[in-house]
Amino acid sequence: MNEATILNVKHPDGQYEVMVGSGLLPRLGELARIAGPVAVITDEHVGPLYASACGEVACVLTVPAGEQHKTLPTVNGLYSQLLAAGIDRTGTVVALGGGVVGDMAGFVAATYMRGVAFVQCPTSLLAMVDASVGGKTGVDLPEGKNLVGAFKQPTAVLADIATLQTLPPAEFAAGMAEVIKHGLISHPRLFQQIEDEGRRLRTMSPVRLQTLVSEAIRVKRDVVQEDPFEHGRRALLNLGHTFGHAIEQVSGYRVTHGQGVALGLVAAAHLSARLGYCDAALPARVEAVLRQVELPTRIPADLPPDPIYRAMFSDKKKVGNRLRFVLLRDVGQVFVADDVAEGDVMAVISQR
Repeated sequence: MNEATILNVKHPDGQYEVMVGSGLLPRLGELARIAGPVAVITDEHVGPLYASACGEVACVLTVPAGEQHKTLPTVNGLYSQLLAAGIDRTGTVVALGGGVVGDMAGFVAATYMRGVAFVQCPTSLLAMVDASVGGKTGVDLPEGKNLVGAFKQPTAVLADIATLQTLPPAEFAAGMAEVIKHGLISHPRLFQQIEDEGRRLRTMSPVRLQTLVSEAIRVKRDVVQEDPFEHGRRALLNLGHTFGHAIEQVSGYRVTHGQGVALGLVAAAHLSARLGYCDAALPARVEAVLRQVELPTRIPADLPPDPIYRAMFSDKKKVGNRLRFVLLRDVGQVFVADDVAEGDVMAVISQR
């Protein structure tokens, strides 16, 4: 077994380790230094595959899979189950699953009995490289994504890449959207690697997969350490998300988060070129790399532009009535703009 890669993440209240490697779940208690009772929160797809690998736990709480279930009613049910299982303030909540489970379990850990310990065990590529690092947790409201939430730093993150072996190809592709995003933000070499290898990435060796995941996590680690509460540079991690979240919402979450991010990256690149911030050839380059990993590059024709534009105003990152977009100057060079005209945004989301 290849030795795990360990990345330290510092935050205002301390630090935690992100461990990336194979065979980590059976060592959960040891690696995460858990002392009290453990409550695993997972979903109906991941639980049957991996809950038993987590060793001795007080309870396994299973929620329905899918973004549409990341709601306050689901969370309320989890509180009741934790109480029924006798989990007190010495307990640890473990998120076992993808980004939806991580967001929801983290919010539960932040609020149950005013806060209990929290460990992330991401089982999807998307969750490993993005959602599990940085302390953001939350649930959705009918008006938009992640509008209720809290910052809750984990005590440890165990990214067991062995779980990616059972990940459906579409979910692996969804995770690659965030890897590509991280390359665009500040890691041109990572972006170039995906350009060069494309479809071969799905069958890469465990050693190379561990390296890819670790490099993508480093991008996010460096940003969140500098700006843990999103007062400045951390906003760059939202590249593609203002568009993407709106597209997801309007589709009723038929468009998954990874697909939404991919479509958002394309839209951000086209908007950047339209406004003269980047070379006119950059949007085609972004589209090409997304197609190589089998991600969509065109907003579905049945999603009208007007509702997408209106949905953007539910984005919690807007300032007053001004939308904020992360735009590109080049691969590895991004910035935040909040003075984009409605006509330019509409022109981009009207492309089909």
